[in-house]
Amino acid sequence: MKRRDFLGLVGYGVASLVLTRNFAWAKGSLKKPNIIFVMADDMGYGDVGCYNPESKIHTPNMDRLANQGIRFTDAHSPDAVCSPTRYGLITGRYCWRTWLKKHALVGYSRSLLEHGQMTVASMLQEHSYKTACIGKWHMGLNWPIKPDAKVDLEGKSELPVDELIAMGKKVDFTKPIKAAPTEFGFDYFFGTAGCSTTDPPYVYIENNRTLGIPNVLRPEKYSCDQGHMVPDWDPTRVDTQFVQKAVEFMEENQNNPFFLYLPLSSPHAPHLPPEFVKGKSGISPRADMVLWVDWSVGEIMYALDRLDLVDNTLLIVTSDNGPLKGRNGHKSAGNFRGYKASIWEGGHRVPFIARWPGEIKPSTKSNETICLTDLMATCVALIGEKLPSNAGQDSYNILPALLGQKYEKPIRQAIVLHSGAGVFAIRQGEWKLIIGTKGSGYEEGSESDDIGQLYNLVDDPTEQNDLWDKRPDVVQHLRKLLEKYKKQGYSRPMNK
Repeated sequence: MKRRDFLGLVGYGVASLVLTRNFAWAKGSLKKPNIIFVMADDMGYGDVGCYNPESKIHTPNMDRLANQGIRFTDAHSPDAVCSPTRYGLITGRYCWRTWLKKHALVGYSRSLLEHGQMTVASMLQEHSYKTACIGKWHMGLNWPIKPDAKVDLEGKSELPVDELIAMGKKVDFTKPIKAAPTEFGFDYFFGTAGCSTTDPPYVYIENNRTLGIPNVLRPEKYSCDQGHMVPDWDPTRVDTQFVQKAVEFMEENQNNPFFLYLPLSSPHAPHLPPEFVKGKSGISPRADMVLWVDWSVGEIMYALDRLDLVDNTLLIVTSDNGPLKGRNGHKSAGNFRGYKASIWEGGHRVPFIARWPGEIKPSTKSNETICLTDLMATCVALIGEKLPSNAGQDSYNILPALLGQKYEKPIRQAIVLHSGAGVFAIRQGEWKLIIGTKGSGYEEGSESDDIGQLYNLVDDPTEQNDLWDKRPDVVQHLRKLLEKYKKQGYSRPMNK
C-alpha cells in the first residue's frame, strides 16, 4: 500500500476500472467461467499457512491454492459475525442497512432478504448459470407455523433457550419453507438454516423442505444449543456432507457454467471434528476443524481436476469473519489485535485466496483493500454487465486486482466495518476510524461519536497507537464520510 498524506486522502477517488478486459464469453463466443466461492466459518487470518508462517496448523490445500493463484493480504468481511457477512456477500449491501443492526440470527429467525431482491445468484441465473448454495445459510427463513401457534419473530435475532425449544413445536416441518434460497436465485439448495452446531432446528434442508422431522431434543454430548433435531443428526458429518453434495452438483453441471456457493460450518464452535481429522493437528479440536476446512478445499480442487474444469473456474476461498482465540500458542488471527465479533482487525481481516489459471498469475499477492461485499460487482463485471442502481449498493469490482492489472488509484473509496455488537468503523487508505468505543467493539458502544479510536494501519497494523486526539482532521473527515454512506443508502459510485 502506498502512503498518502491526509491532504491527498481528502481528494481520494475511485479507481478507474476501464482496464478490465472485455471477455470473449461476454459476447457469447466462449463458455462463461464457473465460479466457486468457498467460505469457512470463523477461520482466521493466522489459521492458514500461506498467511502465517508461524501457523501451527498444516493447511496444504489452501497453501497450494495460493501458490497457483493470488492471495489478498487486506481482505475484510463487512461484519465481524456471520449472518451480516453472508447477507453482504450475497447482496453486495451492508447488512446494517436492514433490520439486523447487531449480532447474528438464530435458526428460526425470519429472512433478511426481501422478495425480488437481486443476489449474486439471481444475477448469474439470468445469464445462463446453474446456481447452488450448499452449506450454512444463516440469513433467515420464513418457517411455516402451525395454525394454532402464536409466533412473533419480526426483528428478532436472538431467542432464549426456552423459546428455541418452543419453536420446534410450533413449526410445521411437513410444509414448504418460505424465503428459501431457491427464491433468491439458487437453482439448488442443500444445507442448514443456521450454524450446524448451535442453531436449532438441527436438520438438513433440500431446496425448501426439511429432510425429516426434527422431533427430538439434541443430546448433551454434543454441547450444542438446546433444540430439536432429527433422530440421526450428527454434527461431525456436516461439512463432509456439504462437500459431497457440492461435488455432485459440479458433476451434474460440468457442461454448463455454474456458480457454487459453499459456506462451510467449520471451524465454528463448539468444536466437534470428525474422526478422520480428530487429533491430527496436535493442537486443539478447533485446529482439527481448520484441517476439515482444508480437506474440504482439497476435495473441491480434486473434483475440478478430475472433471477437467480447473482452467475455466474461478475458485475463491475465504472466511466469514475472524476467529476465536487459538490454543497452545497458535495465533489464529496472526499478529492482528482482536478476534471474532471485534471491530479491531482480528475480527474482520480474513484470508482471501483466488485461482483462475490463465487469468490470475500464480504465486502472486495483492495488498489491495477489498471487502466480501465486492463479489456482486465483480461477478457482474465478469459477465460483461453493469450493476443496476438498486443492487450491490456497497459492492466494488475487484477484477483488476484479481487479474493483476494496473490501475492508478485504489479500487475502493472506503470500507465500512461493523462489530458483532453494532460498533462502526470506517477504513480509507491507511486510516481506520472506530466510532463509539475505546474498546474492542465486542460490547455495544456509545451512541455518541465524540469517543472513538483512530489508527494508521501502515505504521501500526496491530492497532496499539490510538491517534484520535492527535489527528482530529482525519477523524472529522472519516466521520463525515461514514455519515454520508449511512444517509445516502450506498457507498459505491453510482456512475460506475
